[in-house]
Amino acid sequence: QVHPVESGGGSVQAGGSLRLSCAASRYTVSSYCMGWFRQAPGKKREAVARIDSFSVKDYADSVEGRLTISQDSAKNTLYLDMDSLKPEDTAMYYCAVARPESTVCSLSALLQPSTNYWGQGTQVTVSS
Repeated sequence: QVHPVESGGGSVQAGGSLRLSCAASRYTVSSYCMGWFRQAPGKKREAVARIDSFSVKDYADSVEGRLTISQDSAKNTLYLDMDSLKPEDTAMYYCAVARPESTVCSLSALLQPSTNYWGQGTQVTVSS
């Protein structure tokens, strides 16, 4: 399985929490640049969090302090913990794994389809 597989989306009320998971069976999550981006209907893709092979994390300003990216090496899984959710967080959330030949690990780099493998996405809906 080249592409990662997301799970954990759902519907919550504003202020609620969700945990998204990303299984990457073909990769060792701690060895790659990985991250999450989202896309709401009619809007551009927005990268929200990334973590590199040194475990350095970076977040979009819009989610700083509310979303947390992490990885579990034993389970080879990437997570996105989402707290204090807002209706504007409603979107399809995608996991991205940088291809081995990729040389840049950044939020914007995750949005390039030519240098990343993307999952199929998991829907997050936040109601007010």
